[in-house]
This record gives sequence, structure tokens and C-alpha cells, in this order.
Amino acid sequence: MIAVLADTHSDTDHALTGHARQAVADADTVVHAGDFTTESSLDAFHDAATRLHAVHGNADSPAVRDRLPPARTITTAGLRIALTHREPGGDTALSLFGRERGGDTALSLFGRERGADIVVSGHTHTPTLTTTPTAVLLNPGSHADPRGSPAAHATLHPTDHGVRIAISTRDGDTIRSTHVSRD
Repeated sequence: MIAVLADTHSDTDHALTGHARQAVADADTVVHAGDFTTESSLDAFHDAATRLHAVHGNADSPAVRDRLPPARTITTAGLRIALTHREPGGDTALSLFGRERGGDTALSLFGRERGADIVVSGHTHTPTLTTTPTAVLLNPGSHADPRGSPAAHATLHPTDHGVRIAISTRDGDTIRSTHVSRD
């Protein structure tokens, strides 16, 4: 099983509680889409996870940015997962409506460039699961700093034909799920 998290925003530790803490403990791999904030938080994830694949986010300290790339691609359960904190172009100007440019289209293009089946991102603190013609876009939300959304994380469970993705609350209730097939 793969646990997927983002947007920890902790000065001291991993801030894992409830079902998110159990998911990390049970996972073979943990994927984190950035914004640990401090090295202490990043180190706590390294200690808690059997294997950690992570990228840095916009709120990460320079020390965390030095240790993590802005994007990466991994292969697991026969699927390619592209990982970034936010869509390419997210550091540039905002649209008229205050939303960052790019969104699902930019994330889909990012995934296509990397040959990804799943694109994992963070930044919004809102758990989302969107199927596009090229990839499934997964934002696990934030397990520790939900900012008006439910505190959430995601899990990927390998199946005979791909993976089942579930976004769950701190209490373990599934709020969104889908299946991604291997081609």
C-alpha cells in the first residue's frame, strides 16, 4: 500500500494523527507532495516511513528545498506517478478570479510529459480526484492543516489490474475513490 500526503505545514514533526498516522505506518511507500515546512517535519516523515518519495513545496524552508526536488516521477504497482507540489506556472501571475493559472490542464500536461498514469499534487489543501484523458489527478488534501476542507490523505492499493485510489478523512471515512488500470 502507498500512503499519499501533502501540506503538513509543521515546525516540529509529521503531525500525523488518526487514520493518516496508521496509513503511513502500514504503507510500503509514502509519497508526499511538499510543504513539510521545516527539516524537523521532513526528518519525522523519514523516520515514520519505510520508503519516502517527496518533493518540496512553496512554503518549505531553504534547507528542505535543498534536500528535495521540485518534481519527480516514480514507478510503483506497474504505474507511473508524477509528483509535484503545484501545477507548472503556479509561481506566476494569478488569474482574474484569484486562482492560479494552469490547474488541471497544466497538471495533465505535466503528467503527459512524464508518461504518468497518476499525477500527485498538493498546495490547495483540498482533497480532489479528477480523471482526465491522460491521467488521474490526485490531491490528497492536508492531513494536518486542512484550511476549511476535511483533514485528509490518500492511499493507493494495488489490485490485479492497477491500483484503487481512496481519499480518506482523519477518521478513515472514504470521501473519494477510483481505480486506475495498467495498460
